[in-house]
Amino acid sequence: MSPVLAGVLQMLALMAALALAHAPLGTYMARVYSSPRHLRVEKWIYKGIGADPDTRMGWTAYLRGVLAFSFAGVLFLYLLQRLQGVLPGSLGFASIDPDQAFNTAASFVANTNWQSYAGEQAMGHVVQTAGLAVQNFVSAAVGIAVAVALVRGFARSRTGELGNFWADLVRGVVRVLVPLAAVGAVVLVACGVIQNFSGIHEVGQFLNEHSTGGSQQWNGGAVASQEVIKELGTNGGGYFNANSAHPFENPTPFTNLFEIFLILLIPVAITRTFGVMVGSVRQGYAILATMAAIWAGFVALMMWTEFSHHGPALQAAGGAMEGKELRFGIGGSSLFAVSTTLTSTGAVDSFHSSFTGLGGGIAMLGMMLGEIAPGGVGSGLYGMLIMAVVAVFIAGLMVGRTPEYLGKKIGGREIKFAACYILVTPTLVLAFTAAAMALPTPGDSMTNTGAHGFSEILYAYTSASNNNGSAFAGLDADTQWFNTTLGLAMLLGRFLPMVFVLALAGSLAGQQPVPATAGTLRTEKPLFTGLLVGAILIITGLTYFPALALGPLAEGLAA
Repeated sequence: MSPVLAGVLQMLALMAALALAHAPLGTYMARVYSSPRHLRVEKWIYKGIGADPDTRMGWTAYLRGVLAFSFAGVLFLYLLQRLQGVLPGSLGFASIDPDQAFNTAASFVANTNWQSYAGEQAMGHVVQTAGLAVQNFVSAAVGIAVAVALVRGFARSRTGELGNFWADLVRGVVRVLVPLAAVGAVVLVACGVIQNFSGIHEVGQFLNEHSTGGSQQWNGGAVASQEVIKELGTNGGGYFNANSAHPFENPTPFTNLFEIFLILLIPVAITRTFGVMVGSVRQGYAILATMAAIWAGFVALMMWTEFSHHGPALQAAGGAMEGKELRFGIGGSSLFAVSTTLTSTGAVDSFHSSFTGLGGGIAMLGMMLGEIAPGGVGSGLYGMLIMAVVAVFIAGLMVGRTPEYLGKKIGGREIKFAACYILVTPTLVLAFTAAAMALPTPGDSMTNTGAHGFSEILYAYTSASNNNGSAFAGLDADTQWFNTTLGLAMLLGRFLPMVFVLALAGSLAGQQPVPATAGTLRTEKPLFTGLLVGAILIITGLTYFPALALGPLAEGLAA
């Protein structure tokens, strides 16, 4: 079987599996977030944290809950890292330096999982499981909660209530993420991913004509339980420095495809949740079609750039194999790279810095779109709905009538919230990149010069500001400058957009529904899907094209 055909068949198998899971999981999630009942274990949690799950919250109260919970998470994870040296199960590792502890705490709470450290050489069992793995669950649940609040804004009328943040958070963890993660972890363990609390092992090397012997140190760890939620929650932080390229995390082609499935599962299914909650599953299908069109287009482009045979070395290897695992090949690596950058995952099974110039640019562009195809858990849906609001507004301007979406008028107040949401991440990306390139010290962290060196820094701030977490590995990011600025970019890129999402939700929830007329734009039709895809690509292109031209485009065209 040719490598190209193998890649296409993997893509088709993945789409079929997602299609089967879409309706059952999406409908179940709609029931979870609409049910008036609380499970017994949920009542225990509410009592423990002192929250009343039946209190109705407006958007400001909901936002306060999001920010207070997340701030507490940053503080707890920071202190846990700073105290690692005196904690049991530290494997002899020292406490984490202040700047790196801040960066890591901000990263995992913001659902980014940027890692400027090697996990197997820095983090013990307690920090990995009680700190990082826990944040993988709760940060994902926060994203879903904010998305559900926006959906309620569309579904409700003449009220400022968006639900209860604490109830949405707890239900997301207890009823959605934990059950799915438990099943997924069993599958991964059955397929060879390790799960233990063993210490550091000294492993001897084989002697041959290329080696003089010696030994290596290998860590054990609760890898499968963290691997499953890092993908399912679109978190991305690996137990090992090599992330999902490490055979302890991702041993076979099947586990590779299964992990891609986990990455896309909730972002795809939540479009069904949206359709059920607003009373029109066809609206959910329109959003899903937009996401699928962009995702499929990016996969095709990535495979084309990586399979293109330029030069004898690539012809002999069957494509651009540098930085890729032989057991996954170009097809599996391309699928993973597109899926991880079009969501907020950031996990990698290959090294994006070693992709072709245009291939690295495609990964970067996926993040620049706002990671909305299908996007992160929760954040993908609310990002796409923001773009839908903008697309409806543009259509309304073209035909000269007040724009409406799902029976709600999109006026000046609503479009200002949407515009502010869209402007946050480009401002962070471009401002921090410009500062890093202008100052003398940050440039010392670049392994490469020229277009690729610029791409390393542009990719880093694009990844951090969009809460992705992947990197061009040539950049030495473990410095005070990068730990601090990337940490700030992650926090601002996560929580500032949430402010505008919840403000928009509150504005929509207070409106009187507008009945559809003959002049209403049918947003469940393919015409609107095409308009939405075009609006996304044009807005992103106009924003980032100059920066892309200096980096990956210049490198790709020069190759």
